Amino acid sequence: MFQLLISLINWLFRVRLNKEIDIKTDKTISILIPARNEEENIGNILEDLTSTSPVVIEILVFDDESSDNTGNIVKEYSLKDSRVKLIESNGLEKEWMGKNFACHNLSTLSNGDYLLFIDSDVRIKNNIIEKALKYSISKDLDLLSIFPNQIMITKGEKISIPNMNVILLSLLALPLVFYSKFSSISAANGQFMLFKANTYKDIQPHKLFKTSKAEDIQISRYYKKNKLRIACLASTKDISCRMYNSLKESIQGFSKNINYFFGNSYFIAILFWLLTSLGFIPILINGNLVLLVVYFIIILITRVLISLTSYQSVKDNLKYILHQQFILGKIILKSIQNKRNRELKWKGRAI
Repeated sequence: MFQLLISLINWLFRVRLNKEIDIKTDKTISILIPARNEEENIGNILEDLTSTSPVVIEILVFDDESSDNTGNIVKEYSLKDSRVKLIESNGLEKEWMGKNFACHNLSTLSNGDYLLFIDSDVRIKNNIIEKALKYSISKDLDLLSIFPNQIMITKGEKISIPNMNVILLSLLALPLVFYSKFSSISAANGQFMLFKANTYKDIQPHKLFKTSKAEDIQISRYYKKNKLRIACLASTKDISCRMYNSLKESIQGFSKNINYFFGNSYFIAILFWLLTSLGFIPILINGNLVLLVVYFIIILITRVLISLTSYQSVKDNLKYILHQQFILGKIILKSIQNKRNRELKWKGRAI
């Protein structure tokens, strides 16, 4: 019932940025993109970004020791648009996570009033950057983060990626990220994080959490703890992303930081999986068929609400609900194994 209530709140009070907010501003944005072996994606996001308005004064890409054609593609776009600049890494410093190192270095070279960190595999349209800026100004936010609409093509993606939305949107009422004073009620997605530049540069959050595999979550909690104004919005169709192309990639990717969704506790992660997967067993043993039917109806309605809030296929998420629960268990198990064996690698680099 708790998950149903949270899911209903997130659906009813979700913020829509599909209309222009009536605010005139002379504030500017620096777009900051960390990139490592992103030759398949970097051209797409640069194509989107070079079509943006003059509010975007620079598009800085940090090439994090890519072994593919990422850097050359960025150079080609820099010839078309002077706002695009390639920053080449001189090597990852000790005790830094690669993405955190890239983001921090980008921030030191930025000149905008706001800093938008965006991942290479994200796509944007319909002036969403300007809309996000105006929304951030209207709420006087120090940090605005938006969850992209996740593009899922293969079955492997459809049975794995929706789990992250299930966890987020059934356990955390996103409106409270803005209204609540508790730092535990925080969320952010590193795929799209818009910072007020002066606050960011005073704190240097990516440096502060330079060793973290879930820096986005930790930054949001730190901001909230220090009484800075943050907001986190559910999916919008104007920001999309295909995170992973297969089930194997999804499991490997989500296993990096699945425990952070549960307060960095594997015990709570396992407990969540057991309750959401096997919670019907006590009712079944009790023999109360009416209560059992109500239980399953609540689960189905919760999944429908989460799917609608996330702009995901209701049909697919109901069709694959058992598959998704099974894969969530595999992701948690994989994460535990990685921590125990200290063998986690991402894009060819041990993390």
